[in-house]
Amino acid sequence: MDRLTLVIGNKNYSSWSLRPWLALAVAGIPFDEIVIPLYRDDTKALLARHAPAGKVPVLRDGAIVVWESLAILAYLAKRHPEAGLWPDQRAARAHALAASHEMHAGFAALRRAMPMNCRRRARPLAAIAPEVAADIDRVTALWGECRRRFGAGGPFLHGRFGIADAMYAPVVTRFASYAVALDPVAAAYRDAILALPAMRRWYEDAAAEPDVVAGFEL
Repeated sequence: MDRLTLVIGNKNYSSWSLRPWLALAVAGIPFDEIVIPLYRDDTKALLARHAPAGKVPVLRDGAIVVWESLAILAYLAKRHPEAGLWPDQRAARAHALAASHEMHAGFAALRRAMPMNCRRRARPLAAIAPEVAADIDRVTALWGECRRRFGAGGPFLHGRFGIADAMYAPVVTRFASYAVALDPVAAAYRDAILALPAMRRWYEDAAAEPDVVAGFEL
């Protein structure tokens, strides 16, 4: 097989880039990465070389180009079935698929109020709007359901690490950066994600980036 190349944005800010990067890294699938700094004058020109939609992430597999995070993750699951990125059991797999799509399509208020910023010193926002609180409640309730019903095989949403965990990893970073109070089950899950060696490597790389984007520095 051709070696994969993943095109991503700033590790400090690009939540969508984190998702496939983390899945590749945790699964131990070899890949090269190209980091394109976002929100700069030359970003558009740099993206034009790699990203047909003008956005990151983008996965290149020889002549095959896959863009959009969840599509990349689904492609990786097919390309590398040995990685077990979807649960084996049918009910768990269906649940993981639905949870992943809910993350992909929802939680806009949470995303807007708490932009991903891995370098941010953990501290809460001055106030949390009702719609943001509702998103937090839904996320933590979903995590609890995943752990209760399907989490017996490991510390992640459906036991072993998979696509659903990759999809929710940026929410974990938000909860950490904005010191969101969590119930014990959600807190244990947050800690399991943050303890991943791949996640620690992402944070180290994010800390070393020079770019500062004012709109994400709340």
